[in-house]
Amino acid sequence: MKGFEQIWSSVDRLRDDESVSRDLKPLLCRIHGDVLTSPANLPALKNSLVELLQYLTVAGRTNANCWATDLFFCSDHWEPHWGEQNLPDDFHEVLARMGEALHDTVTCPEVAHNFGCLPEQLLERAERLQIP
Repeated sequence: MKGFEQIWSSVDRLRDDESVSRDLKPLLCRIHGDVLTSPANLPALKNSLVELLQYLTVAGRTNANCWATDLFFCSDHWEPHWGEQNLPDDFHEVLARMGEALHDTVTCPEVAHNFGCLPEQLLERAERLQIP
């Protein structure tokens, strides 16, 4: 599996001349680590997801950040590995949705909304995650 830095370098790119915020990287890095700990650290993962989604809902709600996050979660280098972590279904669903239409948040919010992928919709799901 490729490490976090390799995945990050594949998603950290300009979108419409807008850079990805440097604040996004540590948020994604924490989630990456929480998922790949064996077993996955579910309480920490829930907190990390909530923190990331709070950021994308307000201060970090940019086209570049939403695109980078979406690409991160649908990365062919990472998704198969978090998919094999035996995460509870509701955790898996939040992670999967973050790689669907989150990229439409700024430019086509109605599309992201229809798929349940706006940051606030995902935040609501993350806040409801139950730790077994």
